[in-house]
Amino acid sequence: MKLFIGIITVFVCVLGGYAAMGGKLIVLWQPFEGVIILGAAMGAFIIANPGHVIKQFGGSLGALMKGSQYNKESYLELLSCLFQFFKLAKAKGNLALEAHVENPHESTIFAQFPTVANNHHAVDFICDYIRLITLGTENPHELEALIDEELETHHEERHHLIDAMQALADGTPALGIVAAVLGVIKTMGSINEPPEILGKLIGGALVGTFLGVFVAYGFFAPMTASLKHTYGAEAKYFQCIKASLLAHLSGYPPAVSVEFGRKALLTETRPTFAELEEKTGSLQPV
Repeated sequence: MKLFIGIITVFVCVLGGYAAMGGKLIVLWQPFEGVIILGAAMGAFIIANPGHVIKQFGGSLGALMKGSQYNKESYLELLSCLFQFFKLAKAKGNLALEAHVENPHESTIFAQFPTVANNHHAVDFICDYIRLITLGTENPHELEALIDEELETHHEERHHLIDAMQALADGTPALGIVAAVLGVIKTMGSINEPPEILGKLIGGALVGTFLGVFVAYGFFAPMTASLKHTYGAEAKYFQCIKASLLAHLSGYPPAVSVEFGRKALLTETRPTFAELEEKTGSLQPV
């Protein structure tokens, strides 16, 4: 929804302002200028990026339309889910977690928290590191180094797409100039035409420059910034899991372990201590 509101706002303000100044919208209708700019931009994107980044680009459109799924409620569910794991481990030992991480789809803990259970990256992340704990990993520093390595790799993979989209935004104005130059070349071929025809041809050529800048700074650059925020929120989600797991491995009680995770979150989406305490206090025993 936010994406569509932004797109409509950009169109209304730019084209509406132009029309209000007395500009004729029909002059801006230059479909072949759009083909040159957007077609060349997509071609350059394909040349510059490996296959997995191109696939990610298709998937990112869904993420842009949905917006970030990480909000206060999702973080509250995550912390509550981790609390249940830690509480079970304290009551019955770490080996009691084994059944939940070996078959998470049938886990009664994950079943209580649908936003966590539906996030397969988070489920895999939690299961992998709890499995290491059940197998005997006892050193928090060694586990932290391993988690950092995985998070760094994940961050790098995400930034491949962000860097590719930023390059797309940076290069589109130049492709607009290419379209404009081609329009000028076409105009030079009609130099003997009367001034009113030459004026239309020159105006059409300048639309190429307009389209390149408009698409770059009105759409591609804001979409890139939106993806950065989404991936930043996702990174915080995993940082929260990391902090909680390390606190648990260090021997802290469940309520304190999830407090370590809560402190890793950004203030605008971080549940309060009282909200987390109320939520964990209302959970059914596992």
